[in-house]
This record gives sequence, C-alpha cells and structure tokens, in this order.
Amino acid sequence: MGDKRWARVMIAAAVAGGMACLMAGPTKAQSLTDRFKSLFGGKSDEPAAATPGAAAEQDTGDLTCPPVTVRAGASTYAVAPPGKQPVGNDLRFQASITKMARECTVNGGVITARIGIQGRVIAGPAGAPSSVQVPIRVAVVQGGVNEKTIATKAYQTTVNMTEGGSEPFTLVAEDLTYPAPPGAVGDTYIFYIGFDPQALKPERPAPRKKQ
Repeated sequence: MGDKRWARVMIAAAVAGGMACLMAGPTKAQSLTDRFKSLFGGKSDEPAAATPGAAAEQDTGDLTCPPVTVRAGASTYAVAPPGKQPVGNDLRFQASITKMARECTVNGGVITARIGIQGRVIAGPAGAPSSVQVPIRVAVVQGGVNEKTIATKAYQTTVNMTEGGSEPFTLVAEDLTYPAPPGAVGDTYIFYIGFDPQALKPERPAPRKKQ
C-alpha cells in the first residue's frame, strides 16, 4: 500500500472514530445489547444478550455505572517488524478503538461491568500478518487529584486480516468486578479502556517461597 493511499485510509479511519465518539454517549435505561445495536448498527458481530439468570441481578442504571472513555495515549496500537519503529513504510498494522458501550449490574454489594469495545485494524505499508492479536486493558478508576485504580483486567481478541487490509473487531469484557462504592463516591468512578501491549506477554510465575 503506497504512502498516499495509507494516508487516505488513516484519515478516513480518524473521521469514523470521531463520529463514533459522538454516537457513543451513554443512554439511560438502555441495555448493553440495545446500545450495541444502536452503536454498531445491529451487525452480526454484536455481543449476545445477557446469559440466563442475569435477571436476578439489579441494573444499577447510569448513576452508578461509570462513563467509559479511552485512556490518553492508549487509543491506538501500532506494530512494526522486529527492530523497527511503527512509522512510515515500517508500519505493519495499526489498530484503533472506534465505539464503546457499557452496563453494570450489582449483586451482594459487588458490581459486575460489561464493557463493549469495537475497533478496526488497518494494514500498513510493511504488510500485516494473516492474524493479529489485539490486546486491550479495561480498568475502573476513582478519579480525582490522585487517581486510584479500583480494578483492572487485560483481554485479547484475534483479528483475521484479508486482502482488503482493513478489518473490524469487537470485544466484550464481561467479568470486571469491583465493590459497590458508597453514596456519591460512585459518581467519581470512570471506566478506562486502551490498548496494552504488555497483555500479550505471558505472566511470570510467582517466585517460590523459601522453606
């Protein structure tokens, strides 16, 4: 793909991302499935509805379900061949987040969040592999002068690339849990999402204790 064509593709992706941010604002009393239908146009890659038994949980509504936003500096994920920098002709592919949705349920004082993320992977001039691993981290943070991470978890999804060089992806993080905050404290909570390349590295085993 030539530099001019790559530039046109990236400009189009940026415009689409900007429009998605305008569309992705929280809508009160909507389920996550409804939000995905409206945000993602009801495409076949929308997440499934809630699993049986979820009706016993109480929907906390938007007052206690934090807003979701992309963490600064983690909105794109660019990869180059080993030893190269992901710029210019050395860029293999770049992933970006375009749309988001969330819902929360509370049960026994514990909130379970479902965070829906949609994005796109675009092949670069250096050529993308046939399969791309996309690493994403989701965190719930108490905002303020000194931010405090309440819970965080890493996720991965695989994107199969085609000759078109531009493929969408959808990921639903369904198991992020954290204690329900007291009173108005929940109003300061924020869901942060972003790409986290460290999530692709295997976790180191815990050191053995000396006996």
